[in-house]
This record gives sequence, C-alpha cells and structure tokens, in this order.
Amino acid sequence: MTDKNYYITTPIYYVNGDPHLGHVYSTTAADVCARFKRLAGYNVHFLTGTDEHGQKVAQSAEKAGVSPLAFCDEVSQKFRDVLEPFQISNDDFIRTTEERHKKTCQALWQKLEASGDIYLDKYAGWYAVRDEAYYGDDELTDGPDADTKIAPSGAECKWVEEESYFFHLSKYGDKLLDLYKNNPEFIGPKSSYKEISAFVESGLNDLSISRTTFDWGVPVPGNDKHVMYVWIDALTNYISALGHENGENNMMDQYWPANVHLVGKEITRFHAIYWPAFLMSANLPVPQKIYANGWWVVEGEKMSKSLGNVITPETLLERYGSDGSRYALLREMPFGNDGNFSHENAVGRINGDLANGLGNLAQRSLSMIAKNAEGKVPANNGLSDDDNILLDLAYALPSQTETHIDAMHIHKYLEAVWHVVGEANAYIDAQAPWKLKKEDPDRMKTVLYVLAEVIRCCAIMAQPIIPTGANKVLDQLVIAGDARTFANVNADSTLTSGTELPVPQGVFPRLELDTAEAA
Repeated sequence: MTDKNYYITTPIYYVNGDPHLGHVYSTTAADVCARFKRLAGYNVHFLTGTDEHGQKVAQSAEKAGVSPLAFCDEVSQKFRDVLEPFQISNDDFIRTTEERHKKTCQALWQKLEASGDIYLDKYAGWYAVRDEAYYGDDELTDGPDADTKIAPSGAECKWVEEESYFFHLSKYGDKLLDLYKNNPEFIGPKSSYKEISAFVESGLNDLSISRTTFDWGVPVPGNDKHVMYVWIDALTNYISALGHENGENNMMDQYWPANVHLVGKEITRFHAIYWPAFLMSANLPVPQKIYANGWWVVEGEKMSKSLGNVITPETLLERYGSDGSRYALLREMPFGNDGNFSHENAVGRINGDLANGLGNLAQRSLSMIAKNAEGKVPANNGLSDDDNILLDLAYALPSQTETHIDAMHIHKYLEAVWHVVGEANAYIDAQAPWKLKKEDPDRMKTVLYVLAEVIRCCAIMAQPIIPTGANKVLDQLVIAGDARTFANVNADSTLTSGTELPVPQGVFPRLELDTAEAA
C-alpha cells in the first residue's frame, strides 16, 4: 500500500433547500480530484455530507409538521440520491446529526476550553434567522417597523439579547496572518486570499459560539442550556468523519491535515479564519488549502424559482447525461470564477470536445484498424519523428496534469488532455492513413498503432472527468482494469500488437440544441 495520502472535502450542504446546479458543481470538482489522485496512486479519502442543525431547520420542520430529525432525514437523502447518478466516488457521507459528529464536536469544545479560549458572556445585536448571522448597525437599513432591520442579503433582522459562550478569536489575528504569509497557497483563488487577508488585518472580534434561543443542535458540554452555534458545529465535520476523539476507526494520523477543503465563496471566511483558529487552539494541524468555487448564473440571470430557471440535478442528467454534465460544468470556466451556465455553450462543448474530439478520434482510428488491420492492434514498424512527438505529448500528461489538479486548475487539466486529442486528430489528417494503405501499408499500420496508443493514454487520463465514456473507450482497446492507472501512461506499458479488438462503437453521441435553449 502506498504511503501517499490525499483527503478532499466538499462543503457540507445545508438541508434547508434541495440540491441544485451549484451543489453538483462543487461535488463533481471534488470527485475529479479524488479520482485523479486514486489513479495517480494515492490513498484517497473523499468526504461530502449535510449540515443539519440550527434555527432555520427547526422552523422549517415545524412548518412541515414533522420533527427536525425527520425533516433532516428526508432532505439529506436527496443529497445522497444525487451522488450515484453523477458518478460521485465519495468514501464517506457525514451528517451533523450523527452521534460520531456530536462526540467530536464536544471533544473539540473541551479542547478549546482547556486552552482558555472559551468564556461565557452576553450577546446583543441584530440577528437574521435566514442568514444565521448577526449584522452591525452600519450594514443595516430600516425595516417595515421599529423592531426590524434589513440585512445586505435582504433578510429581516430582529434585535436579540442572550447569554452566549464566546471563542477568543481576537487573539488569533497575528497567527492567522502569519499562516497566510507563510503559505500563500492556503487560500485560493487569489481574489479570496486578498479578501480574507484584508479582513483579518482590519482586526477580529471574539466569536459567539453558542445559542440558548433554540435547542436543535449539539449540546455544550457541561451546560446543555446552550447548543453550539453553526460554525463550530458544521466545521468540525471534517475531523469527526476521520474519527477524531471517537476511539474507533480513527484516521486522523493517515489523512489529517486535509489536502483541500472545497467551499462556496460565501463561506470562505468561516473556513479560512474560524476553522484554522479553532484548530490552532486545539493544537491540531490546519488544512493545507481552502479553495472557494464561484457562483453560477443561468443564461445570464441568477437562479430563482420565480424565473423558472433553476437547474436541478435531474435537468442536467436528462439533458446531458452524467459524463456530459461533468465535462460541461468543469471545462467551461476556471474553477474559482463565477460562471454563466448556458445550454448553448454546454451543447457546444459536449459536441466539440467529446463527440467531435475524443469520440471522433476513437471512432475513426478504431474503424480503420477494424477495416485495414484485421481488427487487431497493428504492428509498430518503426517510429518517425512525428510519431514520437505525438506519443511524447501523451506520455507527459500524468506529471503535467497533477500540477494543475494540485493548484485546483481543473480546466487546465482538461485543456491539457484535449490538446493531445486535438493533436492526434490533426496527425490523422497529416499522415492520411487511407492513402498509406495503397502507398505504404507498413507505415499505415504504424500510424494506426500510434493513434491507438495515444487514444489509450488520453482515455486513461480522461477517466476522472468522464468515467463512463473513458472506460468504454478503454474497453474497445481491451485494456485490463489494473492497467488503467496513470502509472501505465508511458512507453513501457504500450499496446500489444496482435491483440484482437471488438467491433468499434460510438461512445459520445452528438446533441441537438433545442430552439428554446438557443433563444
């Protein structure tokens, strides 16, 4: 077993709404990284899950006439149900209502307490239940009455006074700034790094970390009149899933600190400020990277039920399938930027890169092998400079693309693989094997051999992004399951001439753009 370990997490998704395009995007990005690292020879632990506590959940459950846990069970299952159809290969699914999570939260709380970083006081301020956040007077506008203010998000705020435990966040400002300075890759993308650094430089206040106005949460050890507030509860999931302080199945030594927490940019502050401060207080290592993905709009407009433009997971699957959805979402924009989901662009990408790109390359090459090489891997009769140039491009992909994955530049990884696909399609046109069939049959066979070998490498490299289609291509080259790792993308693991191949089949059908989608 390798000693190379890789731990990647998605945000845990809040159960006050159904899964949508944004959730699929974050989870698929994490899945691509997890699959990539497995194929690169790492022990991978990939975590996703649901955040299920808080006042909003309790109120929604009451409105639905069910218990909070029954409400959470139903919505959490919806997030689980998305995983398999999109080929998400998570190793664990954490729920904050699980006993293993509650135990870890309470153990972490006691560590913060032992460090002298928790104290009891009173909190007073304008609080928005919808946002689960307090706002300062300078952020608010007047509401419909004297008892109500309006937050920047549009949520109504009410004045709340309650006893609360506080975390001594203010004492961690310099330590956090040192962390950012010494680890410039700790927060990504760069825009988030600058934003978080500036926020911490402006000074940190101590953080309210408990509530008494509701009881749907993890009880504070030694004072069950209080429940832990959302951020100390939710953030702890990353170590509760590894069995921290739970005795059994403890994977902290193997997988902590996490290699990367993928988060939505609206929660970057909590992950890049609160979470490392909690960990420092508990004398635990901080994660290696916090990376924020951007927000999606649809056809240039924010997703909203009233506009009827919410893209659901079911919409994506029905229209594009899992491979097409995965490719279109992650190829279209740099990960970390905001994006505009357009049906026209998605169809264009799927047709251009999958159907006309890798699909056409495989179909043309394997059909020529079927017709002109007795349906067997052709003989390699000596490589020309052109052959070697193309093969070297393919063999360089594993080392070239791992750099992109580590930097969360998923779009560059895809660009690199499809650059080789494009070069191979150009190589077919330049070598013209249909002409060589009459003029130089031995050279034709070498060209077809080179094409089959490049297709093998590109399909192996494409598995993390389009697992179904890539493996169908590899099936047509009769590549054994244990030979589909990145360690086999080299000149020592080439195709064996004379191997009988099945009748080639198309893998990536072209899509048509509906009139309504083109409007």
